[in-house]
Parts: sequence; structure tokens; C-alpha cells
Amino acid sequence: MEPRRVVVTGLGALTPIGNTLSEYWEGLLSGTSGAAPITYFDPTLFKTQFACELKGFDPLEHFDRKEARKYDRFAQYALVSVAEALEDAQLPIDKIDKDRVGVIWGAGIGGLETFQNEVLNFASLNENPRFNPFFIPKMIADIAPGLISIKYGFRGPNFATVSACASASNAMIDALNYIRLGYADVMVTGGSEAGVTKAGIGGFNAMHALSTRNDDPTTASRPFDKERDGFVLGEGAGALILESYEHAVARGATIYAELAGGGLSADAYHMTAPHPEGLGATKVMENCLKDANVLPTDVDIINMHGTSTPLGDIAESNAIIKVFKEHAYSMNINSTKSMTGHLLGAAGAVEAIASIMAIKHSIVPPTINHKNPDENIDSKINFTFEKTQKRNVDIALSNTFGFGGHNACVLFKKMN
Repeated sequence: MEPRRVVVTGLGALTPIGNTLSEYWEGLLSGTSGAAPITYFDPTLFKTQFACELKGFDPLEHFDRKEARKYDRFAQYALVSVAEALEDAQLPIDKIDKDRVGVIWGAGIGGLETFQNEVLNFASLNENPRFNPFFIPKMIADIAPGLISIKYGFRGPNFATVSACASASNAMIDALNYIRLGYADVMVTGGSEAGVTKAGIGGFNAMHALSTRNDDPTTASRPFDKERDGFVLGEGAGALILESYEHAVARGATIYAELAGGGLSADAYHMTAPHPEGLGATKVMENCLKDANVLPTDVDIINMHGTSTPLGDIAESNAIIKVFKEHAYSMNINSTKSMTGHLLGAAGAVEAIASIMAIKHSIVPPTINHKNPDENIDSKINFTFEKTQKRNVDIALSNTFGFGGHNACVLFKKMN
């Protein structure tokens, strides 16, 4: 059987710079930073006291009080972003074959706040085991796709992907292949994360992974800048509706772009550090181009993983030079994490959405907060610093790399 083409027909976004798709896109174009002092808890004793939290998100606008208490924030975010994406896709839920609609969702951690609070409560009760009966179902990462399927009655393939910061991209690639191979006609995919918690900030601080620029949070996420000192933790969700091309055309759907390919690789090097020569990053982009049957010279933009870490930004930049050679200087390259922070398991989804919107609107969002060039990063690369740049975008690549050495890359094409 010839693999089926897969297209994107709906998008939903819940991010630190906008709680809807349109607000998110406006935030990207205006170069807005989502970083600010932490409000979820008192961070006084923490080395990092800021993050990219959602702004003005009230779960009671989306769920009744009893229902909201059953869901960890990462699951709430998933449900809200999927509702927007399904509405955007105008999918006729009551008329389609729900046995042929699946959900594959990414989360790097899952219900971290739920786990944290239950353990704190356990300790405060002198280890008297009085746990909330919703503790386990709130915490597990796969509850997000489960809840989505329950809400809409989607009975197709349903599971979660966990590969740290590559989780959402892994989910999209799995969803792509399930449609390609005929296991489903429609897939709901993406990722969500709610890691801005005491355990999340404290844990990443212990690894020296986070920026500690407490005096100036809005400029702390500064990919490719010589003074970068770690990533800024973000939260939120991104949702994509994927369909086989035939299914989308048959129902008259509006198509954003084609998800033409995905690449996977492993660094096989270190628990948290990237391979210094960018071997895994190089291979994942090569694999993605091969899967999509696209030449390196055909790519117009790359949304880099670009976390603003001292080692990662150099390794990824070097990998791009290896894969694209002289064409690397003709592309627009950016890191939207400079604005959203790092959404961990949701990063691949919100960054894929940014890439798709760049294709649709022929404009590339900027990489903000660049002040001091790093002599270890090739200055001839166009990182789209500070301001949007208009250009026709036919093909966009989006990279995500996760702790454990997991690498995933997706490629989107303009529909002609």
C-alpha cells in the first residue's frame, strides 16, 4: 500500500504569550516575552524565581469546579487546546467514524504538581497513607489522551509519548505514521506540560539547567547569545488535527499544510548533555529530510530547539551547518523559545504550530533577546534576530531534543 499523505486541518494553542491560536501568533510576531516572576508559589528560596507561566488562565472558564479538581493542570491544558483545534478544523464529530479517529499526546513529565502535592501531604500527616483516590489517574501522562478520547468518543489508537522535550514531536510523528499506514483517518495530536511547580523549578535548578537571571526575567531566554545561562521554564499546550489528505478533501476541510515527514534519532551519549559534535541532531534532520523526500536546499526555515543553554545552542547550530552546508546561510532560522520559554513535552507542538503559521502567513517570527554574539556560533546564519522577516515559506523544519538523548524532527510543506 502506498503511504497516505497527511495534512494539518486544525490548530489550538495555550501558551505563556497567548491563550488562543490567534493570541499566540500575535505574541510571536510582536516579539513578546512570556517570562515574569513566578506567581504559583513563593519562589524566594529558589535560585530561579521566574518562569513563563500562562497569563489569565482560569480552569473554571472551561470546567466545572468538581471536574477541574480531577485533572492536573497538564491535562486541563490538553483539553482546552484540543477543543480549540477541533473547532478550528470544523471536524463534524457527530458524523465521522469515531473508530477511525485516534489521539496520540506528548507529555514529558505529566502530573508533576499532583505528585508533589500528594507527597507533601503524605509527609505532613507523618506518613499516614491518606492519598487522594484521583492521585494516580491525575498524575499519569497517558491520562491526557485518555480524557480527550472520553470527551469526544474517539475510539482509534490512543496513547501518550514520553521523550522529555521531544515528546510532542514524537506524538506527531506517531500520529503521522498511523494515518500513513491506514490505522486511522484522523488523529488528534500535540503535547502539554505544567512543570512550573516547586519540584519542577527546584529539580531543574539542581541540574543548573535554568537561567538565574532574576533581575531581568524578560531577557533571560536568549538563544545563541554569548551571555545565555540556561533555559526558562514554560508551560502550556499545543494541539494539531491531522487527517489523511483524502479524508480532508472529501469533507471540504481547510488545509494549513502537509506534514510531510518526521525524523528520529538518539545521541547515545549522556543523560542530559547534547553530543558535543551534534551527531544526534545531524542524524535526526537527515532522517527527516529523507522521510519527507526533500532536499536540504528545499528547506526555507528551521524552528530550532534553541533552548538558550551554553552547550545545546552550539551543538545544534553546528549540526545545521553539517546538514545544510552553504544553504544554511540562505534559510531563516529562529528559536521561539526566546519568547515562550521551554514548554518541555509541549515544546514540539507549539513550535510546530509556529512553523505552520509561518508557512500560512509568509512571515518568520523572531529570536528575541540577542545582544552579544557568541564566537562559537557561525555569525553568517540568519537567526531572525529581534524582528520578524517576511519570506515565502514552502517548507519548514522543526527540531526538538530531549534529556536522554531523544531527538525528533518534523517537516511541513505548503499545499500547492
